[in-house]
Amino acid sequence: MLNNNLLALVLTVLIAIVWLRLNDFIAHRGWVSSVISRKIIHIGTGPIFVLCWLLFNETPSAPYLAALIPLAITIQFALVGAGVIKDPSAVTAMSRTGDRREILRGPLFYGIAFVVLTIVFWRRSPIGIVAMMMLCGGDGLADIVGKKVGGIKLPWSLKKSLAGSLTMLLGGFVFSVLVVWVFVWQNFFPHPMSQYLLPIAVIAVATTITESLPYSDVDNITVPLVSSLLGLFIF
Repeated sequence: MLNNNLLALVLTVLIAIVWLRLNDFIAHRGWVSSVISRKIIHIGTGPIFVLCWLLFNETPSAPYLAALIPLAITIQFALVGAGVIKDPSAVTAMSRTGDRREILRGPLFYGIAFVVLTIVFWRRSPIGIVAMMMLCGGDGLADIVGKKVGGIKLPWSLKKSLAGSLTMLLGGFVFSVLVVWVFVWQNFFPHPMSQYLLPIAVIAVATTITESLPYSDVDNITVPLVSSLLGLFIF
């Protein structure tokens, strides 16, 4: 933990920029498809950002300063999606078909969720962390594995598979446990890790059911919303 939150902010911004630009570059060069690049950003951004919370001190301004980072990225998403900023690399990395307007749905909702969860929950509770990890490790991995493996389709959502849903369940749980464990280890949360395992598992099941529903481009809203609301009752 640093004594200066502004320094923590600068370091987090640099880490975020390097991460996003690296993925933009890889996608633009064609080394990975735009779909995979989009999901790599989706999966990796959350854990990286949340772990950077450890850099900030305990002053009341800390969550607001940290939230400036996803807010700035979200504003950039909106401007690129609206065509105000011309950024072909970002469009390639974050859209499925190369249409910049796609950024105004999933990626934009993703950024808004991060801003809200950071300000509302911060390090005061594992609720926000778990919600982000369900979105990253769960929903992000589910799409990749579901499309690669295929197999049995869900009867109520024929575009989604059992393999994807199982990946959502396992990925969300594992990501959440690992990141919450870091914060328990650093004494931000009062209970031993064993007391968080069952609540995380319950949330993983609930968000997996939510993600499996036959609605497109809303998972980045519904998954963290369900996770947060349930977390308020069981954590």
